[in-house]
Order: sequence, then C-alpha cells, then structure tokens
Amino acid sequence: MKTALYALLATAALAAPAIAQETASPVTHIKAARMVDVLTGKVVDYPLITVQDGRIVGIADSRTVKLSANAKIIDLGSKTLLPGLIDMHVHLDGPADIGGYRGLEFTDSFWGMTAVGSARAMLDAGFTTVRNVGAGHRNDIGLKQAIENSYAVGPRIVPAGHALGATGGHCDSTFLPPSLEKDHKEEGIGDSVDELRYQVRRQRKYGAEVIKICATGGVFSRNTEPGQQQLSEEHMRAIADEAHQWGIRVAAHAHGGDGIKAAIKAGIDTIEHASLVDDEGIKLAVARKQPVWFSMDIYNTDYTQSEGKKNGVLEDNLRKDREVAQIQRDNFRKAHKAGVRMVFGSDAGVMPHALVGGQFKVMVQYGMTPLEAIQAATRNAAEALGREKDVGAIAVGRFADMIAVDGDPLADVRALESVDVVIKGGDIIKGAQ
Repeated sequence: MKTALYALLATAALAAPAIAQETASPVTHIKAARMVDVLTGKVVDYPLITVQDGRIVGIADSRTVKLSANAKIIDLGSKTLLPGLIDMHVHLDGPADIGGYRGLEFTDSFWGMTAVGSARAMLDAGFTTVRNVGAGHRNDIGLKQAIENSYAVGPRIVPAGHALGATGGHCDSTFLPPSLEKDHKEEGIGDSVDELRYQVRRQRKYGAEVIKICATGGVFSRNTEPGQQQLSEEHMRAIADEAHQWGIRVAAHAHGGDGIKAAIKAGIDTIEHASLVDDEGIKLAVARKQPVWFSMDIYNTDYTQSEGKKNGVLEDNLRKDREVAQIQRDNFRKAHKAGVRMVFGSDAGVMPHALVGGQFKVMVQYGMTPLEAIQAATRNAAEALGREKDVGAIAVGRFADMIAVDGDPLADVRALESVDVVIKGGDIIKGAQ
C-alpha cells in the first residue's frame, strides 16, 4: 500500500512541471535594433523584451538568447524601442476644432462620444498613458472603464472627473447669463475649505484618481485673466491634505505667479501651465522637499493662433493666448535651467490630440536635450503619477507599453512626431502587423 502511494506521489511530482508549463500564460518576445533606457539615459543595442500577462518579465541581449522555433517573436528590425509615452495634461472630451459658443450647438452626451476617437488618436500617437485633468459628466472615468473592459481602444487613463474651483473662476461655467445658469453650484465648485474638501471626497468616490483644481484664471475661460489667483493658499492646502489622505495627488491649473507660489506652498503635486511663474516661484519649486512638477504646454499656441478664429474661439481668448505664449516658453527655459522637475503636458483638446508629439521639438528648442524631453514623458511622468511600478520605462515588472520609431530620437526628437509601432500591455495596437 505504502509502495503504491509513494509511486503515485513520485509520478505527480514529475508531472507537476509539465502541467505548470501547459497552464502558464503565453510568452511574447519583442526585439529591435536598439532601446532607449530612460532610467539610465543609455541606449541598449539588440534588446529582447519578454512579455507575459501584459507585463515585462525579462530583458536580454537578443544575440545571446536562443529562442525555440515556435516562440512568438515580434521583430521590429532596425527600429528604436522606447517606453510608451505619458501625457500629463489632456482633455479627451474636448475637440480642438469647437471653440467659444459653438459648443452650445451640441447635446451634453456629444462630448463623451468624441472622447472615444480622441483616446484612439493619442494611443496611435504613442501615448499609452494619459492623465485627463477635468471632464464634464465624468466622461474620462466612463471612457477609462470602457477601455479597460474592451468596449473602446485607448491609452491607460488617470481620470480627474470634475475639476475643482471657485465660483466664477476658470473651472466654473462662465459663458452664460444668470437666467440660463442652474440655480445651484456647478459640480466641483466650492467657496470654503469645507466645500472644497467635500468636492475632493466626491470626485474620488465616483472614480477620480487625481484631483484637478483651478488656482488662477485661464486663457480659454470668459471673464477671467490668467494671472488672477482664484483659490487661496488655505483653500489649496485643504484640498491637498484631503487628497493626500486618500492617497491621490493634486494638479493645479496655475498661470499666475502668485497662484503658482501659493500652490507650491500648499503642497500641490503638479503645476499646470506655470506660464507667468516668477523667480521666487522657481526657487520654491526647486527647494521644496516633497517633489513638485511643472507641466508646461508650450506647443499648442501654434494651433490655437492659426486655427482658433475659424474654430469659433473668441477674440478675447485669442488675445490672452497671444499674451501668454512667449512668456510661458521663456519661463519653461528658465525653470528647466534652474532645475525644476518637469513632465510632459500638452493640453490636448486645445489642439488636436493626434498632434501632441510635436511638443517634443519645442521642449528641445527651449532648453532640453532630446533625452530630457523623452524622460519628461516617461520616467518623470511616472514618478509624478506615483506609478513607477507600472509605466514610464521598459523595465521588468512594468506594463509592456512600448513604442518604436525609425532613426534615433536622441539625435532628432522629431522622430516622435510619427510613431511607427505602438504596443500596449504586450499587444500590438499599431504597426508591426
């Protein structure tokens, strides 16, 4: 009896590895001529990336690894591999060619419908992760759920839901007279510490993974100026404390110098636009122990000034856009030179989502090396999101989100304006078919 039992156990032990191999998830190997390692800043020749269950499980030299004859291989030939790009400031439910009062031509659900195409355009442009900083009707949260459940194709979305701000501020509805406004505050609007804390909780409750606030006035709102501070340091500190307590980060739309400084002092995580930042604000950003990141959209003015009037954008908004544009670009150079931490943010929606790769060349024009511009959209962005274990680099354990381009983007960053191959979670989205 014992002899039979021992024999049975021995047979089971010998069979276990074979069973494990049969039930293991399939493995895919991706190879190319070279790879940009954004963590070290080095170029790796002949990379072989092994992917299983959507994540990277191995990186090797393809010249030294002998794969079985039936191994699944994606061979990208002479192309250069990079991590999937990350845009930290997008509005997926905002078509760029609809401006000003033209938005009143469409029903409320229209904007969510347009977001599906915008998401696909960004993914095809190589942006496998985006942070959507404010959306009507929580369109960004609904789209994220649709993508994750295979009802739509798009990037990984870090959604904010409704943006938070003061009554009459940039995040409020400012285009209509009182007779056409609702008789209660817009979603996300608060005028006291308690109201704003509640709005943080409310957005998180319904799916927000980042909190977006409007610290100052804006360019494309009505009856606000970019330099106006609209939330006090006390208000912003309450928002930051509440959000951090729940484990989520805060992005502050802040053009004006005073609003930027108040946001930095209040513990806000990313400063969006940072157009009119002064020397004191730059010093505060560099010196703050808890990292603060600047996300400066220094490309989209090319589109808004050439196409804005045709799209219905009001002259007053175009005037503000003109006044801020060059100052913002010069301050980008100054902030980068001073050592401010920078991430890639395009404000896609102000310009077409498919064109955002054009910002890389402007970042280089205003002081970054091509590698630094690429790191802003990969390594830095992942750190600013708090998601270094998932995105932002081609590294073991992270999602197998990659892009491939012809040529050397470290020599000519404009290679990123036309991405040839997009891979998300190990699946080919574009190219290499």
